[in-house]
Amino acid sequence: MVENLLQSSPGLLNFAIFFFLALILLFVVLGFVTYGILSERKIMGFMQMRVGPNQVGGKWGLLQTVADVLKLLIKEDTIPKLADKPLFVIAPIIAFAPSFMVLATIPFTERYQFADIGVGLLYYIAISGISTVGIVAAGWASNNKYSLLGGMRAAAQMISYEIPLVMSVVGIILLTGSLNLNDIVAAQEHLWFIVLQPVAFVIFLIASVAELNRVPFDLPEAESELVAGYHVEYSGFRWAFFMLSEYVYMFAMASLTTILFLGGWHPLPFLGFIPGAVWFALKFSAVIYLLIWVRVTFPRLRADQLMELGWKVLLPAALANILLTAILKEIFNAL
Repeated sequence: MVENLLQSSPGLLNFAIFFFLALILLFVVLGFVTYGILSERKIMGFMQMRVGPNQVGGKWGLLQTVADVLKLLIKEDTIPKLADKPLFVIAPIIAFAPSFMVLATIPFTERYQFADIGVGLLYYIAISGISTVGIVAAGWASNNKYSLLGGMRAAAQMISYEIPLVMSVVGIILLTGSLNLNDIVAAQEHLWFIVLQPVAFVIFLIASVAELNRVPFDLPEAESELVAGYHVEYSGFRWAFFMLSEYVYMFAMASLTTILFLGGWHPLPFLGFIPGAVWFALKFSAVIYLLIWVRVTFPRLRADQLMELGWKVLLPAALANILLTAILKEIFNAL
């Protein structure tokens, strides 16, 4: 009966296929979050010459993060008496949902992509900005001055670094003439954009770390200053949504970096026999390792240093890169 219904309704069949693929992607992302956190702890322990997680789940601590998830699931969920309850409840969902939505247009291989829309890059940038609303709402709804300060810091930081982030990819748009992520990958078949746009890559990487609220740009949380910032009043699974959002965005941002600057699934010369999915995974893992390396290496910036870097250094450098790219493109076209 179900088979006959699907055959008679092609739209329903397509929906069922996409729903099934979305579930697979969700489990892949959750698996990445679970063992990405474990890998981060292990790498940080190695870099800082200390022992990482090794007591739960056998010799390598494979069940450490699983135990953390179970702890958050059974931990008491509290809501402050004076909090704005509806907004307090929905804020973590507002913060998390866009982090998964942006994955819809990410082409992981030539064949695996949910939606190949003409403005995939614009869609990513637009949807990712919604998370700021969830963070500010969480700070406001908690009715706590420290959480409110954390929310205001997040708004100021994410708006400030969203601009150089967008400006850094304009050079790539000029080179490809398209906002379609598949077209951007196709344009890098012979030469990756990290070679043609090294300044844009550095700006994009710095701005993306700020967008992720990770060290050295973790001022919205700033445990030593704000007692965990915007989510200070959250506990249990609601708090886990904010952490889940950070690591899902980390997954998405590493994927986008791979597409924009590292050629996506295109191989290195003479290594074309290796499947494209493997190449994407290797480049993706390299970006994740770099993000962890940055976290271990750099101390947190002050608020004034963070704003100066964004407005006085990254934004002018991004604008100069756009101008230089446009000039060089016109010269090349004239020749």
